Amino acid sequence: MAITAAMVKELREMTGAGMMDAKKALTENDGDMDAAVDWLRTKGLAKAAKKSGRTAAEGLVAVVVDGGTGVAVEVNSETDFVGKNADFQAMVGSIAQAALGVDSVEALAAADLGGKTVADTLTDKIATIGENMTLRRMVKLEGETVVSYVHNAAAEGMGKIGVLVALTGGNEAIGKQIAMHIAAVNPAALSEDDMDPALVEKERQVQMDIARESGKPEQVIEKMIVGRMKKFVAESTLLNQQFVVNPDLTVQAAATEEGATITGFARVEVGEGIEVEKEDFAAEVAKAAKG
Repeated sequence: MAITAAMVKELREMTGAGMMDAKKALTENDGDMDAAVDWLRTKGLAKAAKKSGRTAAEGLVAVVVDGGTGVAVEVNSETDFVGKNADFQAMVGSIAQAALGVDSVEALAAADLGGKTVADTLTDKIATIGENMTLRRMVKLEGETVVSYVHNAAAEGMGKIGVLVALTGGNEAIGKQIAMHIAAVNPAALSEDDMDPALVEKERQVQMDIARESGKPEQVIEKMIVGRMKKFVAESTLLNQQFVVNPDLTVQAAATEEGATITGFARVEVGEGIEVEKEDFAAEVAKAAKG
């Protein structure tokens, strides 16, 4: 696979690695960006351990809370401009309200919205606005108390990142602070028990490879990995993370001080995990010049 300057630039921005190191990483991994990041980390050349998601889809996330139930719904569009359209915003808000009565995105697509299904409403809006739109996902969270937060709000209850937090005890103020923490830090799971085993194992293998590069004996490496994985879990799980509002406390300790127990959370970001084909600027100009 041909390694372009744009790919090298993207990898450098993601990891802080030098130009030649980034190019070699991509070459060694046949252009696979995620594998190149892991390769750089193994060689000790990546300054940023956390990989940034290559998200390009636009649209809005809307959150709605009714008593002990909260939903977050993502509706995608082709351009950010549509996300600022009042008709599009009204539709997304109505879809989120409808989501309170269903349990899956498939059921939401078939739900009634003013005499039409949500799917048909989307089709009509595509014809009106002239852009493709998709109902991508919904998340429902239940608890004694559910608090919502929207980051970069484009309108009431909708924006680029929507967060829901379920609590037992506590109050809305601490719930809002925890939701803001989640929006900023993006934890992988609530606790170690909730982590994806595949994610944990992948990190373990990366750390093993990094440690072996040091040339230390295998028994020493095993002890090193225990400490590194403990740190990884602490940094990846909400309850164990340092609270952004007060870094002297973990999130769990901050919640406990307010008499709250965090029972669940959801974070939905527009376009998260979606990749679109990228074209470097020079190629784009050349393409346009050819008509």
